[in-house]
Amino acid sequence: MTRIHERRSLWRRMRPYFMVFDAPLAIIVFLLFATSLVSLYSAGIDFPGRVEGQMRNIIVCFIAMWIAANVPPQTLMRLAVPVYTVGVGLLLAVFMFGIIKKGARRWLHIGIDIQPSEIMKIAMPLMLAWYFQQRAGVVRWSSFLVAAVLLAIPVGLIQLQPDLGTSLLVLAAGMYVIFLAGLSWKAIAGLVVAFFASLPVAWSLMHDYQRERVTTLLDPTADPLGKGFHILQSIIAIGSGGVTGKGWLHGSQAHLEFVPEATTDFVFAVFAEEFGLAGILLLLFLYMLLIGRGLMIAANAANLFSRLLAGAISMIFFTFVFINMGMVSGILPVVGVPLPFLSYGGTALLTLGLCIGILMSISRHRKLVQT
Repeated sequence: MTRIHERRSLWRRMRPYFMVFDAPLAIIVFLLFATSLVSLYSAGIDFPGRVEGQMRNIIVCFIAMWIAANVPPQTLMRLAVPVYTVGVGLLLAVFMFGIIKKGARRWLHIGIDIQPSEIMKIAMPLMLAWYFQQRAGVVRWSSFLVAAVLLAIPVGLIQLQPDLGTSLLVLAAGMYVIFLAGLSWKAIAGLVVAFFASLPVAWSLMHDYQRERVTTLLDPTADPLGKGFHILQSIIAIGSGGVTGKGWLHGSQAHLEFVPEATTDFVFAVFAEEFGLAGILLLLFLYMLLIGRGLMIAANAANLFSRLLAGAISMIFFTFVFINMGMVSGILPVVGVPLPFLSYGGTALLTLGLCIGILMSISRHRKLVQT
C-alpha cells in the first residue's frame, strides 16, 4: 500500500509537467505531421531514409515543444534580452568568422555547424514583446523607432550573409509585434509607400542570384531549360493534379525528378500533384485552424507580452505558408522557405516545435491565472 501511495504521489507531482499540451494545437500538429509522412514517402521514394529521418525530426520537435510548453511566460520574458543579445552576437561572429557554403556565409562552427539566423526567428518576437511590455500604457513614437532599430540590426546582418528568405521571416516576425503593439494605420500606409519608393535602391543592392530569381519569376519561360526550369516544372506539377489529383505515389513530375527539392522546399508541388485541389483545400484548412487557434490563444493571454508573442508566432506560421506556397506556385520569388511541418528538415522543425510549445505555455498559464 505504501508503494502504491508513493507512486500516486509521484504521479501527482509529475502530472502538471506532462499535461501541458493544448489539445486543439496538438491535434492539428499531429494531422500535419501525418500529412508530412504521407507526402515524404512519395516525394522521397528515390531518397532512402527520408521518412525515417523525418520521424526522428518529429520526435525532436515534440521534445522541444514539451520543453517550451513547460517554460512559464514570465521566464520567457526574462530570457528575451539574453537570447536576443546572444543571437545578435552569433550573427556578428558569422559575419566575421562564418563558414561559407554554396556561396553564402551563414554557418558558424562551434564543434558543430550551427545557423544562428534560425535563433532570431524566435528571439526577435521575444525581444520586441518584452520591449513593449516594459512600456505598456506609455507607448510613443520613439518606442516604435527603437523597436525598428532592434529589428533592423539582425535583419541587416542576416541579409549580409546573404539569406533573403530568413531575413524576410525575421522581419515579418518583428513587424507583427510592432503592428500588434499599436502602430497606427497611417504609419503602416507610410511604410508601404516607403517600401515601393525604395525598390530601385533595393534592386541595386541585391546580389546577382537574387536579381535572377526576380527576373525568373517575371518570365520563367525566358530560360525554360535553365534558371526557369525548376519553377516551370513545379507549376506543371501543381496544375496537372487537377481537382482530385493523380493519386498517392502516382505523381509523375516528382518521381521522374523534374521537381527540385521535392522533399524540402517544393514538397507542396508533390502534394498538389498527387492530391489535387481537394487536398490543397484540406491542407489550407489545417493551416487556418493552426493560425486561428494561435490567435485565439493570443486574444485570451494573461498580459501584453504573452498577447504580442502569441500573435506574432501565429502570424509567422501564416508567413511561412504564404511564402512557400507562393514561390512554389510561381507568384513569389524562390527564397528557400520550408512549408511548416511538411517539409523535410530538422532545424526548421525544431524552431516550429519551440513556437508551438510557447503557444501552449501561454495557453496553459492563462488558465492558471484564471483559476
